[in-house]
Amino acid sequence: MPNTPQLVPSPTDLARRRFLRTSSRFLGLGVGLSTFSGTLIAAPAVVSSARPGAPAGLQLGDPSDDGLVVWARADRPARMAIEYGTDPSFRNAARLSGPLASAETDLTARTLLTGLTPGQPYFVRVAFENPGERRGLGPWLDGSFRTPSLAADRPVRFVWSGDTVGQGWGINPELGGMRIYDAMRQRNPDFFIHSGDTIYADSPIRAEQKAEDGRIWKNVVTEEVSKVAETLKEFRGRHRYNMLDENVRAFARQVPQIWQWDDHEVTNNWSASKDLSGDARYTEKDVSVLVARGRRAFLENAPMRWHRQGLDERVHRRIAQGPLLDVFVLDMRSFRGPNGYNRETVEGADTPFLGNTQLEWLMAELVASRATWKVIAADMPIGLRVPDGKDAQGRARWEAIANGDGPALGRELETARLLTRMRQAGLKNVVWITADVHYCAAHHYAPERAVYQDFDPFWEFVAGPLNAGSFGPNPLDNTFGPRVVFQKAPPAQNLSPLAGFQFFGEINIDPASRALTVDLRDLNGVSQYAQTLQAQG
Repeated sequence: MPNTPQLVPSPTDLARRRFLRTSSRFLGLGVGLSTFSGTLIAAPAVVSSARPGAPAGLQLGDPSDDGLVVWARADRPARMAIEYGTDPSFRNAARLSGPLASAETDLTARTLLTGLTPGQPYFVRVAFENPGERRGLGPWLDGSFRTPSLAADRPVRFVWSGDTVGQGWGINPELGGMRIYDAMRQRNPDFFIHSGDTIYADSPIRAEQKAEDGRIWKNVVTEEVSKVAETLKEFRGRHRYNMLDENVRAFARQVPQIWQWDDHEVTNNWSASKDLSGDARYTEKDVSVLVARGRRAFLENAPMRWHRQGLDERVHRRIAQGPLLDVFVLDMRSFRGPNGYNRETVEGADTPFLGNTQLEWLMAELVASRATWKVIAADMPIGLRVPDGKDAQGRARWEAIANGDGPALGRELETARLLTRMRQAGLKNVVWITADVHYCAAHHYAPERAVYQDFDPFWEFVAGPLNAGSFGPNPLDNTFGPRVVFQKAPPAQNLSPLAGFQFFGEINIDPASRALTVDLRDLNGVSQYAQTLQAQG
């Protein structure tokens, strides 16, 4: 296994990092449960007894061959208690005393379970107890999961999607809440990758909203989601809101999740150059302040092991799943340069998208991987044009990598460098998955169709949204030669989930043939398209 090189952050990476680590003086603390108004669904009530409860349920996250995170939120300051084992009755279960859920973490707590037996179903439960009291333990919350197998003898199944509660389409009790989470749960996956936009901090949720065909969409609403998020309390309230949905809670206690973030965890299309001066919805105009608060709320609520990544607040990471699969989670938001014209001819301060430190990390991890399949979880697509208005000169400004047809320019220079190094390293069986554009698609990239040709062919699969407005399709950029093999998008923009254009992706890896099959599934879990890829080498 090759040595991982020493990575020296570039000046641009350091600038991004300084921007993201805004002084904590901007973080106005706020805790407590939301006051509700509007339409309500049945949700766990706050425990009023002397024993603490966990009304938001529990989440499982970052499942790997070395452990799994257990997350929960208490209804008051309390200490986390965890029991886990292979018997559903919890006889002879291991017992752990976890960290204190305090106001500092918005009453959230997490524990990393290690020393688990590979390829084994486990049962886990969480409760909170009053510190210093012998009989202060609250009710147990149950969950279950399967650990990855270290032998290539068991099928691997996982699902992915993105974009939850966007464009004001929130929890609708008349629709049964966020039903797509139940559709994914019924597929019984080993884990789920949330490809970003875990919340929409910039989309107010009203009690009612007009949908297509004259229908009225009715939302559950809370105080914190009624406006754009600016305070830490409002960002935290966005994450709390999603856990009000019974489908989300049932999914979270059964399916371990791997989270990444994109823009709406803070505000639409944000980068260091985001200008909010003309947006009357915001009284806080400094985007770095919003980033600090949004990032903190995200890390508090994500069931991930960010505190063990070797870099404070790091989102990019590798999740090992045994000999058949490694997952490489990217962060296309933290280290990017400003959204701009994106047609520079040489790499510089304005062209990073992953940033050099993350790119070097990705290459080192890909080369070191011995898994048959290497799935890169990206929060944005490579070859789709995603516009971001106009710049000061009236030229098109771009949110993603692509910038229009032609040679590699701007952010495409970094992508070209990455793809060429992957070819030079002889990497095989690399598949890209993403969300972001609110429809589903299968794209095949090939050098014979491309303007930039120094790379090996690869597939990119797109799925989403989970519970948001549906959009698309986006036009392709020919720089890397993408071809639309399949796509399904709505006939009009921003259709509600009532229209049915909500999608998730599913990947199955067969242990006998090592073949990888991708299905793009709809709101009811019905496959709209399938593609089987044979392993090379």
